[in-house]
Amino acid sequence: MSRSGVGLDKECVPAFEDLKLGRDKSTKFIIFKLSDDKKSIIVEKKGTEPDYDSFTAALPENDCRYAVYDFEYDLVSGEGKRQKLCFFTWSPDDAPVRSKMVYASSKDALRRALNGIHADVQGSDFSEVAYETVLEKVSKGQGSK
Repeated sequence: MSRSGVGLDKECVPAFEDLKLGRDKSTKFIIFKLSDDKKSIIVEKKGTEPDYDSFTAALPENDCRYAVYDFEYDLVSGEGKRQKLCFFTWSPDDAPVRSKMVYASSKDALRRALNGIHADVQGSDFSEVAYETVLEKVSKGQGSK
């Protein structure tokens, strides 16, 4: 349970584990949101689209969300591809203040339950979650392209 009293729905961790372990090969990302009664974090969407633009397009322009994306990128050294699980906290500038406050105070409950995350990305506008911005964060010291 978080500081805000928000808990996790029983579907959150198994959905993440399926993504992390590759059991659900069709899922590339998961978007989480607060339930309508604001008492729990639930899975809103499992994205099957393979491109990063589909992921960012699924983030609402004026409301908060959490997300996990299976970020794949190529190494410059020619050693092949790498994959990193990234946790996103999406809190756009145009989101209601109350929503931003509840999401901020509830984040730790979800984040602590998801073991195996490589990078945390905080975004308040789409430039902060752009592919190149996230690539720079996850590939430090690995020679990515």
